[in-house]
Amino acid sequence: MNCIIVDDEPLAREAIQILVDQVPGLQLLQSFPSANAAATFLKGTAVDLVFLDIQMPGINGIEFSKTIPENTLVIFTTAYAEYAIDGFEVEAVDYLIKPVSAERFKKAVNKAAAYRELLKAGSSANPIESVANDYFFVKAERKFLKIYFKDILFIEGLKDYVVMQTDDQKIITAMNIKTIHEQLPQNVFVRVSKSYIINVHQITSFDNNLVFIRKHEIPIGNAYRSYFFEEFVVKKTLSR
Repeated sequence: MNCIIVDDEPLAREAIQILVDQVPGLQLLQSFPSANAAATFLKGTAVDLVFLDIQMPGINGIEFSKTIPENTLVIFTTAYAEYAIDGFEVEAVDYLIKPVSAERFKKAVNKAAAYRELLKAGSSANPIESVANDYFFVKAERKFLKIYFKDILFIEGLKDYVVMQTDDQKIITAMNIKTIHEQLPQNVFVRVSKSYIINVHQITSFDNNLVFIRKHEIPIGNAYRSYFFEEFVVKKTLSR
């Protein structure tokens, strides 16, 4: 998997490059100090993954990510945790808070690599075939899979696909996140950002910005925060 780095800070670019060099199979093509410089490169070169800073002079990372080719994945890097949530509003694979540890970096890269494989495998997948009271059928891997709503931890939108995460597998289907949300029980599944739908029965804990489900951290988007807290938190919280 190849990649580029886009960051206006030389030391930050160097730090990410050191981490890239430590991951087998990850090849750095080039680093860029600005979105404009990276945009020119992307016009003539196929890139698998972009490590993209959010706060940059001129075009910021969020705006630039909207122009990146559909088949290129994005991992945001930022020194400001409050900007990380914005990254998921434009379908980023992950976000990294500077300074980035080697372990956290590898986790993000593995996630990107897994999604690339899922997208390749799911390119001929069909949408949900039928919906019953407590399950639906999804055609994947040349067969129909029966998936109970209770087993879904969360659903992530990725480009033109959705990835359903259960305890032991990820299931991909060619469908946008809005369409699948409309077919799910609205009293169980809530959309918490542009990219994520969660099963409220599977929530382990939460704070103002994140929902934790098992080992997974799900960001809460600004546009969805009020609804989530009013409809699924306040009504279920014990009062004194």
